[in-house]
Parts: sequence; structure tokens; C-alpha cells
Amino acid sequence: MRVSDFLVIGGGVVGISIARELKREFSDLGVTLIEKEPDCGLHASSRNSGVLHAGFYYSPDSMKARFTLQGNRMLTEYVESRNLAINRCGKLVVAKDESEHAALDELLERGRANRVELNDITEKEARSIEPRVKTFGRALFSPSTSSVDPSEVMGAMESDAVKEGVEIHRGVSFISKDSRGIHTSSGIYRTGYVVNAAGLYADKIAKCFDFSENYRILPFKGLYLYSDEPEGSLRTNIYPVPDLMNPFLGVHFTVTVTGRVKIGPTAIPAFWREHYGGLENFSFSELLEIFFREMGLMASSGFDFRRLALEEIRKYSRMYMVFLSSLLADGIKKDNYKRWGRPGIRAQLLDIKKNKLEMDFVVEGDNKSMHILNAVSPAFTCSLPFAEYVCGEIKNRLT
Repeated sequence: MRVSDFLVIGGGVVGISIARELKREFSDLGVTLIEKEPDCGLHASSRNSGVLHAGFYYSPDSMKARFTLQGNRMLTEYVESRNLAINRCGKLVVAKDESEHAALDELLERGRANRVELNDITEKEARSIEPRVKTFGRALFSPSTSSVDPSEVMGAMESDAVKEGVEIHRGVSFISKDSRGIHTSSGIYRTGYVVNAAGLYADKIAKCFDFSENYRILPFKGLYLYSDEPEGSLRTNIYPVPDLMNPFLGVHFTVTVTGRVKIGPTAIPAFWREHYGGLENFSFSELLEIFFREMGLMASSGFDFRRLALEEIRKYSRMYMVFLSSLLADGIKKDNYKRWGRPGIRAQLLDIKKNKLEMDFVVEGDNKSMHILNAVSPAFTCSLPFAEYVCGEIKNRLT
């Protein structure tokens, strides 16, 4: 039996950040993190776009708006203090026609409300930033958006956590809990407080603690296509105007930390939680549960889930992905986009009572445990201030 004052379940960027913050806040207490994989951050934390978002997409009353601006600054400072790679390439949001100008105005208003630097520019000014960009009449430019290598950042955070006194036990899976403690694949852990940051399985673990009554995770598969064009073929990230009624931003260009270009991601409904490809990690019980949840969304939801699902499934086609990206920039050729990157899975939370996808972070807890139920994009950007918030909530419940 192992003993620790705090036990964090899940070694992604959120779990690592919370463990580090707990150790800072409670320096005389023990903090242990368990991760089911042989290394930390092997799922969404290292498979995301690597973009440090600026924070202008989110409604001003949301936690995402609250933490993205601060997270961008804090993570930028962290990356630079560790001499990690960063590409301060910025982001253009472009309109395909005049009908999308109203959405640009909404984003501009949100940016101002969230205190984010965001410039309303002409088409000519957009082309001075990126000569290949396509936009109708005007665009928005975010100078504080940048790109990092998420795997490199995760490695640095994990190393810092160990140096700061966090015990990390890899290859250890949560199984259950009872009066004796937390049962894992490596035995029983006795702990005073549990933090559940298990991503795709956060809802299942939360149910063991009598939380997540109204919530279930729905997985969505994110795919990227990588360009064979040379470094610097695009100068900045290029995004379309998003549909603010759903949590996905649409296919866009990301300029990586090395200056190479990729297009994506998709948001294809997955059929089990770790449905990366083929029958890898297949679970029949998850297949049944997720299928019925998705059928329920098709029958009744706050947006047209059927249209979204069909549109996203089309993005398995390399030709269709290239076509969508060609609406954003000139000179996009299918022959330059032949290599798919590693798939990622978005652990999207579904409110099963309201039958809607949760747009914001969702946290539930008490004086024994805290559960991070929805920590989707931009959770990577928000990880440091979000960890401070979670630890503040824990401290309030313990005093």
C-alpha cells in the first residue's frame, strides 16, 4: 500500500500542472501522480495543434475567456524561460464572403471584452502579413497567437514536476475506490485528496466518487495533414470564421514551431474512447454507449449534429481536406499534402440531461476529490492558470 496526501490521476498537461501547483501550494505535503501509459502526455497533450491561443473566441463570462489570455502569457514565459522552441507567427481569421463579416465583428467584440489584442484589418493588410491568404474585404489578426512543440513542453513540465517533489508513477491505471483507498493496477493508494484529470475517462472515474451524474465523455477524432512545402511557405496561422454554436474551429492552417505547415484538425465522431485507428483499443461496451449518445444528438440537440457528423466524416478524404484549405490560401496543391499526422482524440463532454456539448471547462468536487470533467481546447494554453484555479478550489474545500 502506498500513501500520499494528494493523488492526481492522469499525467496530461492539466494533471501535471495541477500536481505542480499542489506541491507549490502545499509544500510540506506529498503529491503523487499516476499515469496509465508508460510516459506522460501521450494522448491529447502531445497530439494537439501546439497553438497558444489568444482568447478571442470565447464568451466573456466563460472560464475559457478567463484563463486563455493569462495562460498564453504564462505558457509563453514558461517556454522562453526553459529555452524551448516557440514560433510567434500570429493568426489570421478570414472571411469567405460578406455574410461572415458579422461573425468577425462578434469575434472582435469578444476580443475587446476579454482584453485580447486583436486587429481588424483590410484585405490588403492581410496579404501584407501573408501574401497567399484569401479573404473577402477584411480579416482579423491576432499577434499574440503562437506555436510550440507540445511534446517538448510536456517533457519540460514532467521534468520540473519531478524536480519540485512530485512523485510520478507511470504505467499505473485507476481501477476503483472503496473504504481501503484507491485501487490501481499497481496496488492500493491511500490518500487524503484525489484529483481526477483522466481526460477521456474522467467521467467514469468521477462516477466512482458520485460525481458526473449529468455528464458523459464523447470522443472526437482530430486528424492533421502535413505539407511537403518548405519551411516558411506560410508565414502565419490561417483560420476560417468559426461556427460559434459548436466547439470546433474548422479546418485551418497551422504553422508549426519549425515553420512547416499542417491542415486540420477534423472533429470526426469516434466510436470508442481511444479510437485512434483501425481496431486499436477497441471496446464493445464503449461502442454501444457512444453510438446511442450520438444517435440521441442526431435526434435532438442544440445544433445540427447530423450535419456536423456527416461533414466531419467527409474529412477522412485527403482531397476534401485540401479543398477546404484551398478556400483559405492560394497555391494549395493536393500533391503537397500526402502525410497524415498522429490522430488525437478530443475528450468532449456531453450534458446528457440537456443533450448538448459543453462549450466551457467543467469541474466538480468536494472536500475529498476534484474532477476535471471538461478540459478541451484551449486547455493546453490555459493549463497553468487553470491549475491555479483548481488548486484554489481545493484549498477552499479543505479549510
